[in-house]
Parts: sequence; C-alpha cells; structure tokens
Amino acid sequence: MLRAVRAAVRVPISVDTSKAAIARLALEEGADVVNDVSAGRLDPGLLPLCAERGVPVVLMHMQGVPATMQDDPCYGDVVAEVAAFLAERARAARAAGVADDAIVVDPGIGFGKTVAHNCALLARLDLVASLGYPVLVGVSRKGFIGQLLGERPTGERLHGTAAAVALAVARGARLVRVHEVGAMRDVVRVAEAVVGA
Repeated sequence: MLRAVRAAVRVPISVDTSKAAIARLALEEGADVVNDVSAGRLDPGLLPLCAERGVPVVLMHMQGVPATMQDDPCYGDVVAEVAAFLAERARAARAAGVADDAIVVDPGIGFGKTVAHNCALLARLDLVASLGYPVLVGVSRKGFIGQLLGERPTGERLHGTAAAVALAVARGARLVRVHEVGAMRDVVRVAEAVVGA
C-alpha cells in the first residue's frame, strides 16, 4: 500500500511510529520521515535507524502514554519543561548519529496537556524555536480548540484551527500538520508575510 502511495505522490511521506521495526519497513516501502510521539524513548533502536538511513526524525513531547496522558497533566512551567525535554531528546538523537539538520521538534499540542498548557505553548513557542531545530506543530481540529469554542464539534473547528496555525507560524513554527491543506496554506502565506514585513 505504501509503495502505491509513494508512486502516486511527490511530497515527503511521514510514518508515525515509535517502533524501529515498523519504521524500517515503512522506509523500505518509500517513507521519507519518521514521526515518533515517544521522541526515541520507547524503542532504543529507532534513533540509530534514522541515523543509519539518513532520514529526518520528528521528536514529539508527550507527558505519560496515550491511554492516560489526559488524566491529570501537570507541569510547573509547561513551556520550559517541554523545551528542556526536546533539547534533551535532540541531544539523544545526535548521540545516536542523527544529523543536526535531520532533527525536527514538536511540542506535542494536545498530548498530555490541558487547554491552558496548549495555549501557553503556542503563546511562547518562540522558546521551543530557540532550540535551533525546525518546529512542527499539530493543532488541526484538536480538542482544545473545540473547548475554547464552547465544545465545538471536530468538523466545525476550521476557523479556530486557522487562528492557532497563524499564531504558531508567527511564533516560529516551520511545519504544521493540518487537515484542510488549501485553506491552511493561505493562512501560512499571510502569517509569513506579516511576520516578514
């Protein structure tokens, strides 16, 4: 299946996995990037694999594990703690042989964070960007947007997503994970124009 997708599209393909064996198979089938929600902590073979294959790796912050991460997320200073975690995981990736320019960091919006945590991370995303690695942000249709808009259902979060994407770009995000690609491309273009003015 992945080979068919690779043959049909010219854009980079990312595989979302924390398992080196799955990543290896996906890379053999045509994937270009490994996105790991555990930032290389779950499987010690994942970062060395990315180094061996010379592919970019996205290191994401997540407090806890997916099954329990939203039970009671707690931080002293969420932005400082997430930035410190990502800096440490970037060091681990470099120690495993991953090239500096192949490391991407993701603050993990919605992964073990409350609405207030997510808002703080977007407001101070420049601290994460100051680590010197491209920052990827995934806010599209996220639950915190629905909560901010009065429990808006998933399909009605386009404008909230646009606001979060524009703010993320203004604060230093280089990559955004979205559903409505055409609309968000326009949002990013305008945000980048304003930031660069």
